[in-house]
Amino acid sequence: MAANGQSGVSTPISSTTTLSLVSASTVIEFIASRSTTSSSVFVYDVAEQVGFGTLTKSWAGASSNEVASVVSLQTRAGAGLSLVGRLSQGTSKDAGAVLTAYTTPSGLAAMVQSLSFLPAPTPSSRLIIQVPTVTPVGDSFALSPTLASFTPALAILPETFSVILSATPQEAVDLAAVSYRATDSHVIHLFDHHSSARETGHSLVPTLPEQEPGLSVKDVLSAAGYSAFDYAGDQGARTVVVLLNGPLALSAKALASKVHGLGVVTVRMLRPWDEEALRAVLPPSVKQIHVLDDVPTETTQGVLHIDVFSAVLDPLNSTPVVKSHRIVPARTQEFVTKPSAFASFLCDFVATTAPASLDVSVAKKVLFFSTPTSPLSGLARTIEQTFIAPKSISARLLTDHDVFSKPGGVTAERLILAPKDDMSVSVPVSISLPLSSDSAGEANFVAILDQALLKSHSIVAHAAPGAPVLVVTSWTGAELLSNIPADVLTVVRERNLRICLVDPKAVAAGTGSLDAAALEAVENLVLQTAFLRLYLGQAGSKEILLKLVRKTAGELPGVSLEHIVDGAWDGLVEVEILAPETTPEADAPKPSVLKQFTFNAIAVETDDGETVVNGARLASWHDAAKHIMFPSAFTPTGVTFPSEDEPVQHPALRPEVPERTYLVTCTVNKRLTPLDYDRNVFHLEFDSRGTGLKYEIGEALGVHGWNDAEEVLHFCSWYGVDPNQLVTLSVPGTDGTRMHTRTVFQALQQQIDLFGRPGKSFYPALAEYATEKADQYALRFIGSPEGSATFKKLSEKDTVSFADVLRRYESARPGVEVLCELVGDIKPRHYSIASAQAVVGDQVDLLVVSVDWVTPSGTPRYGQCTRYLAGLKVGQKVTVSLRPSVMRLPPDDKQPIIMAGLGTGAAPFRAFLQYRAWLASQSIPVGPTYYYFGSRHRSQEYLYGEELEAFMADGVITKAGLAFSRDGPHKVYIQHKMKEDGVDLARMLWDEQAVFYLCGPTWPVPDVYEALVESLVKHTGKDAVEAGAFLEGLKEEERYVLEVY
Repeated sequence: MAANGQSGVSTPISSTTTLSLVSASTVIEFIASRSTTSSSVFVYDVAEQVGFGTLTKSWAGASSNEVASVVSLQTRAGAGLSLVGRLSQGTSKDAGAVLTAYTTPSGLAAMVQSLSFLPAPTPSSRLIIQVPTVTPVGDSFALSPTLASFTPALAILPETFSVILSATPQEAVDLAAVSYRATDSHVIHLFDHHSSARETGHSLVPTLPEQEPGLSVKDVLSAAGYSAFDYAGDQGARTVVVLLNGPLALSAKALASKVHGLGVVTVRMLRPWDEEALRAVLPPSVKQIHVLDDVPTETTQGVLHIDVFSAVLDPLNSTPVVKSHRIVPARTQEFVTKPSAFASFLCDFVATTAPASLDVSVAKKVLFFSTPTSPLSGLARTIEQTFIAPKSISARLLTDHDVFSKPGGVTAERLILAPKDDMSVSVPVSISLPLSSDSAGEANFVAILDQALLKSHSIVAHAAPGAPVLVVTSWTGAELLSNIPADVLTVVRERNLRICLVDPKAVAAGTGSLDAAALEAVENLVLQTAFLRLYLGQAGSKEILLKLVRKTAGELPGVSLEHIVDGAWDGLVEVEILAPETTPEADAPKPSVLKQFTFNAIAVETDDGETVVNGARLASWHDAAKHIMFPSAFTPTGVTFPSEDEPVQHPALRPEVPERTYLVTCTVNKRLTPLDYDRNVFHLEFDSRGTGLKYEIGEALGVHGWNDAEEVLHFCSWYGVDPNQLVTLSVPGTDGTRMHTRTVFQALQQQIDLFGRPGKSFYPALAEYATEKADQYALRFIGSPEGSATFKKLSEKDTVSFADVLRRYESARPGVEVLCELVGDIKPRHYSIASAQAVVGDQVDLLVVSVDWVTPSGTPRYGQCTRYLAGLKVGQKVTVSLRPSVMRLPPDDKQPIIMAGLGTGAAPFRAFLQYRAWLASQSIPVGPTYYYFGSRHRSQEYLYGEELEAFMADGVITKAGLAFSRDGPHKVYIQHKMKEDGVDLARMLWDEQAVFYLCGPTWPVPDVYEALVESLVKHTGKDAVEAGAFLEGLKEEERYVLEVY
């Protein structure tokens, strides 16, 4: 193999012969993407989603001749046919070329069947598939190294393919080169992208392959110093475990070095299967062979077990017993996150106790928690560089992300520091320092770079007893103790953890007048110094710290490093943890429900500084185009599209709301009050033909209103965001398993409640993004118990919106994708339906009044949804949903009904009256119908007056009590009209099973109640207490129904 003498354009691979701050996965992409290695690279979406392929596309975008052409493909059944077509003879320019494809185990399984159509491999025409072994599993879609999705497909994999597996970073780089050097077969290379291949800190030797015709994979492996199988453990072992090369294989090998009587065989070359080589590595003493097979279900026959059994089977001689262990994805995930469970599982085979750890005792484990957008999130990489400089220390860093448990995501970085000669460096970082929900504490040092994580996530649980915990915070010690949950404090006390605080911003502010970039650099140096002082302990004198900081950072123009070290030294404060006060059990705080960190996303930093990670993100229009061009790939499983026979909701229609939604068309928008009247009451009609919308009398229509377009565009301009850029957000309630993409303008207009009123929790959440200290303090104060009066004034008197808060505190400006998560969605507004479907058919009517007011400062405000509805044009589409209501007609049409409505409270009663009129037209007898309606002026607000007069003339309304409070010399309300009909009301309620309804504002409820009590007392002989009890009983019988607002 030839050493990589040059790096090409825009790549992170240096020209040196060894690399330490570049991951093996990056080197594999570099090798695979060279134009001297591949003619074209096909990047499947599933690979890029787990962070493999993004760099290749970035390098190709630099238009360098050293990078092969890149083609993006979608994963679906028959996905491999594109590769078949490219390699087949004919018009393809890639016929007679070496092609590379990137995919995952699940993507590989989808294309295996198509691979049988590939032409036979030749030295100049072959396919190499690089497979990062990462697969989402379980309900949380945690990323796992399981191969369960691919191994069943091995049975139909063509014999023209070789399958090799790597585990360590250097091995992954070497086998990537091997896959191109072998010329007599197509090659599939599976490598540990879950952990080892993404670790930095390894001294990698990158190589570029040189082709030699006629070489098999076995030949090339041997030339590179590898074999088809590796054996580790007791040479006289009677029990041997066989498993595929990968992270668990490295764990098993480390365990075998500590457990007597146990041997481990790792399979590096799975195809072609070499029975002779397997028999050669097995010790003669072996009596039992345990085969661990990655399988999707417990009932799936493992391919590896069949291979091993056939290899050792000898009808003429006694052979070892071969036992199969089917490892499903959930079990693999348990073994990876809980290495002790895997050790116990293997030790059961030799009836011994598992060792406490696979690592040497001198290894130090450091854990960093931060948010991806934090300017301090580079601390872990800085510390790695600090310790990697001495040639005697091994520093390995692994970065994982959780994008679902917190808006903006959470980053966990694991750093393992050990002597260079420590043999445990082969164990992946994720296994050396696992993050499990029942962690007993593995980390010797924990750094928390975002104070809010202490309140939301279980972090200190990962700290070992006595470990220091560094918290970046603006809180004092007392404030910290009052803000973190009680059960977190309990862990701190039980494990005797040392909690130390540092505020890099406060220290940096004392260094003089600097621009924003320089201040950020100073803050990072302060944090690095504080970390080193706490980590080194007594060995970390100011002189040593200054030397280390200067070595990694150099000199900072205009700033004294001595001043920074002094400030960090003095700014590091240890919190005194007092014994807990005795609290009565009844008064003890309830245990908080803290979230667990779940590794579910991999971030990739491209050469132009962009960070690409799963979850909410900004993107180009191409993302949306994919959904249109390939609907089958993006449609959730089990979703069907509307048909004429049975309309079904389209999955793209407001996928973020849990309710069934319908797209109706506005056909009428008519103002019912005069133009010079101060209240705009208007009538709406919607055409629901073809939508499947069916509603019952009295139900409410939920309107999913939009924000005002001009206000949204104005906000985008002020916020500095392109309204045409795309934002991808997770669908609420799906734990990020479903995403939807729309433009920023569409999101802010149609989904995000930007002009709604923020709750109290929004203020401290926004404070985390404020760059000015005054804004931070103000936002945190408003969100604190002490700020309740200020919050109440802002919310109830000033009626500020989310947008108003952002304008008040301009330094708090999170990315728009984070802002969308912080603000949340517009809630549908529900309006009583003012029509009966039996009468109007495929139509739904509403009666709405515009809501508007002026704040004390003179700013006009508008109800979000009524403003949207008032501006609807005929023909405009509106998304709606249905909600059941208590406003239902009695089961017996002959039962009397008494209806009382004020203003728009008339809406459901219009539906009632329509339906009773329809019954009468069908010659179906109905009971008495009393209707009381109230508003201010008959000439201006007699809502549906013409219809009511017609209903009275036809006898549909037995008695109407119309109260127009401002028309006469004395104010008259509906309760007065009800008292006039006291005899009838008492009789119908007491003797005739009548149902009473009140709909409208809340203020007349007591007066209406008193009017009914008075009628019952006068005309039934009962006293006020008995009459009141009677009405309360009617509520239980659903005969006294209120819908007030």
